[in-house]
Amino acid sequence: MNANDKTTTIEEVRKLTRKLVAERDWDRLHTLKDLGMDISVESSELLELFLWKTEEEIREKLTHDTSYKKHVEEELSDVFISAMLMANKLNLDIATIVKSKIEEIAQKYPVEKCKGKNLKYTEL
Repeated sequence: MNANDKTTTIEEVRKLTRKLVAERDWDRLHTLKDLGMDISVESSELLELFLWKTEEEIREKLTHDTSYKKHVEEELSDVFISAMLMANKLNLDIATIVKSKIEEIAQKYPVEKCKGKNLKYTEL
């Protein structure tokens, strides 16, 4: 599969995840509770790769350790796939909900108040 972000749509990825699930008869196993838990578990597995490492150590490993980088890619992919499975289950339009959330964040964090700051919007 020769795919990248410039040539592959969200809908194509959505169809791939639906096909994966359908071929294996997993839909009946994918309850909302379990999909939510799966997102958390997969996120934790991604975070574990960064545990006890400085930002410099992580960047060094990502640059020079191909197996580490591959592991990060796999875990991040698992998080994304789990989120896609939940979006499919809930029949949510990913582009719509992500754009809406970005607009909400932009309103909560106006550039003139938050640029370069790591404060919560209630503290700006």
